[in-house]
Amino acid sequence: MIKPKNKVPELQLALINDTKWILENQKPEKYTLIVFYRGLHCPVCKKQLQDLASKTEDFKSRGVNVIAVSMDTEKRAKLSAEKWETGDLPIAYGLSEDKAREWGLYISHSVKDPEPEVFSEPGMFLVRADGTLYFSSIQTMPFARPELDAVLKAIDFVEKEDYPARGGK
Repeated sequence: MIKPKNKVPELQLALINDTKWILENQKPEKYTLIVFYRGLHCPVCKKQLQDLASKTEDFKSRGVNVIAVSMDTEKRAKLSAEKWETGDLPIAYGLSEDKAREWGLYISHSVKDPEPEVFSEPGMFLVRADGTLYFSSIQTMPFARPELDAVLKAIDFVEKEDYPARGGK
């Protein structure tokens, strides 16, 4: 488990636009929001990524870079972006099972088509510009993820009140 105020694990992944994304090279004004999603097979992920794509500018205006990450293959990740119409949302693919576990994500195995053999369950991490964890939410199921409007409001509150990261002890 990654505790608030501690450095998060290294993360380097390929993006669907044929570039590479490296967490430590991110230079957000304040935070990077990493949204781990289950993959192309997940209708709840579709809704979440469409919502994230529509709010990317809202996050940017608050100094937050965003990225969506899955264990999907390049082909499946590109299909997700195309079918889900996610616009310019940065989408990374090829997260390894070991790296998913390092981030504390739960791992599931396929129980029906069209699920991949192995995939991670959802998680959301708000990482400070210095690479330390501010907030995380990790699910064991596809349901009950934090609403992005609530996350935006929380960021506004945190910044206005200089609210410290909690739960690190």
